[in-house]
Amino acid sequence: MEFHQAPQTFVSQVDLKVSDLERSLAFYQQIIGFQIIKQTDKVAFLTADGKTPLVKIEQPDNVREKQSRTTGLYHFAILLPSRKDLGKILQHFLEVGYPLQGASDHLVSEAIYLADPDGNGIEIYADRPASTWVWNDGQVHMTTEPIDAQGLLAEGRGQKWEGLPSGTTMGHIHLHVSELEKIEEFYCKGLGFNIVTRYGNQALFLSTGGYHHHIGLNTWNGIGAPKPADNSVGLKWFTLQFPSEEARQQVLENLRSLEVMVSEVEGSYFIEDPSGNRIQLNI
Repeated sequence: MEFHQAPQTFVSQVDLKVSDLERSLAFYQQIIGFQIIKQTDKVAFLTADGKTPLVKIEQPDNVREKQSRTTGLYHFAILLPSRKDLGKILQHFLEVGYPLQGASDHLVSEAIYLADPDGNGIEIYADRPASTWVWNDGQVHMTTEPIDAQGLLAEGRGQKWEGLPSGTTMGHIHLHVSELEKIEEFYCKGLGFNIVTRYGNQALFLSTGGYHHHIGLNTWNGIGAPKPADNSVGLKWFTLQFPSEEARQQVLENLRSLEVMVSEVEGSYFIEDPSGNRIQLNI
């Protein structure tokens, strides 16, 4: 997981709004395999290793159902340590009969797609070795091909599924945005990410340190898509983990030069991208 530790900048946690906390907890524990490390009446922190929170779920007051055709979460992506782990969780999904939305071979990785009870998109994936990724002029070659489901299941055959393994991390996040020009400036000039793939004028994929992507951005909900209501089910914010305070301060300086408003709440810095997606800047 060298792409998800210092000196890289990466997504470390996703904070979600849900309509029914108990229903969501049942899903995230029994179907995905998270553990709870902290819980109140309205909030729960979820972990794979028993100590590091990867997902926070919260039930807002007067919550409303997920709004369509808005900016916000397309999916968050849980990165498993190995292909065997991906095979084991695929077998688990088949055994419990949970509906899957798809499964793809992206060449750099193999991925399974589903959604939580509120429609929040989830990708669960395993990377192929970075030495096998194909790069041309700074762009990594990714595609969408049918997954070798039988090969995956064979990898995990005979292995009991016991939840998410301790080496699980937050692999990336993929967001709906309202346009790409200002978004590109914000994430590249402001936050310091590099573009590693362009899908025409519809999507961008960004990373640090030569990863295939830490952040995906698309306009598939429409150019000019509005920001969802604050109490709508969906993404509350995601956390970017910086390798040092010096690196974070440089990014804050970059953002202020772009006239991005930075708010500080109890020692934490928060910003919004030009499409209204909220981000916490952490070290």
